[in-house]
Amino acid sequence: MAAAARGCGGVWRRAWQRGAGGPSPAPRGQRAVACNARGGAVPAGKSGLAPWEPVVGLEIHAQISSNSKLFSGSQVQFAAPPNSLVSFFDASLPGTLPVLNRRCVEAAVMTGLALNCSINKKSLFDRKHYFYADLPFPFIEGQLRVDANVSVHHPGEPYGVRTEVKNINSIRFLAKAVDYEIQRQIEELESGGTILNETRAFDAKLGCTVPMRDKEGKQDYRFMPEPNLPPLILYDAKSLPANMNHQQVVNIDLIHERLPDLPSVKRAKLVERYGILPEHSFTLLNEDGLTEFFENVVKQTQMKPKKVIGWILNDLLSYLKQHSLTLKESPVSSFLLADLLNLLEKKEISSTAAKHVLAELWKGERKTPLEIVKEKKLELIQDQKELEQICQAVIDGQENEVMAIKAGNLKVLNKLIGLVQRETRGRSNPVVVKQLLEKKLSQ
Repeated sequence: MAAAARGCGGVWRRAWQRGAGGPSPAPRGQRAVACNARGGAVPAGKSGLAPWEPVVGLEIHAQISSNSKLFSGSQVQFAAPPNSLVSFFDASLPGTLPVLNRRCVEAAVMTGLALNCSINKKSLFDRKHYFYADLPFPFIEGQLRVDANVSVHHPGEPYGVRTEVKNINSIRFLAKAVDYEIQRQIEELESGGTILNETRAFDAKLGCTVPMRDKEGKQDYRFMPEPNLPPLILYDAKSLPANMNHQQVVNIDLIHERLPDLPSVKRAKLVERYGILPEHSFTLLNEDGLTEFFENVVKQTQMKPKKVIGWILNDLLSYLKQHSLTLKESPVSSFLLADLLNLLEKKEISSTAAKHVLAELWKGERKTPLEIVKEKKLELIQDQKELEQICQAVIDGQENEVMAIKAGNLKVLNKLIGLVQRETRGRSNPVVVKQLLEKKLSQ
């Protein structure tokens, strides 16, 4: 796979493939990369070694949804006037102390469990005493920020020196920043240079990363233990002391029990329970409320789930997208759709007629499917003689097709079935029509 992008030094290309050993442990992903600045692929380094392999680690910072601040009881409110949500502690009044927001701790633990992370049971609070250009960064109520740690090395060799690209605020810029930084490091090493352990910023206008400062050691941050916050201790069922008040601690196991099914688990359950395709389960979960809609229809209809999913994904969603509506705004409820599919399943109407009924239901005139069927006279023709007469009339009017069928071209029979359907305005059962046509053509 190849892609082109314009960076600070002109156009560059990259060719990559996944490493043979698969992705490395989270959060690092690996790609075998070979590239140069002028657009040609480099199958191996100038030293004749294997292609370069980048290692990318992402630090993802997301604001926790909470009604109050992390260390005070002040309310959190978007676009509130300056200094309107300030507690005594926020104002640094003498004698006030920070109190850690329990909700934020529980939300962080829940996020870690959802991502299959291990949870550290002890955390310490330290203050940083330094000021650098990358610190002041404006945040907006739920904004996500990513720092990307990037290095390159030859497979089988130790990881290279990494750089950290700070404060990336979109997935598109993240991809561009990582691609550019991988390319920059490869070019630097191929030309005999070295990679500095530094912090860089991504310039979205120029499409490149630029140096900010050298990466400091821990001593340069001037860490000082926070005197007003005790260590944060988390427990699980095994480590929780017998005499401990459950309301005063954060229990990892209890949070895990409250954790809802994650999307991957929900998808697997849908596939197993209803026998639908995996790709259909993705659509059900991606559309807000669609899983519940589907399950409600399945409960109310005699039709098999595999057929129900087709009507929902192919027909209902098409109507919604055509009219730019959400599922909640749909005039066709799960009850109405189930009612319609029951008529189809009981062979009271054809699939063609069912689509006509669905189109009428979409008008939102508060009619039931059965009322529409009777009003539009869409019931299947039950009179066998009437259906035989229509089939015979179609055969008499299609001499060439009849000759082709008798000569062995059975595919032409579908055309005759379609003509009967058109003649009956979708009121004939295609299976019955096929049987009647085959019988008459064999005589």
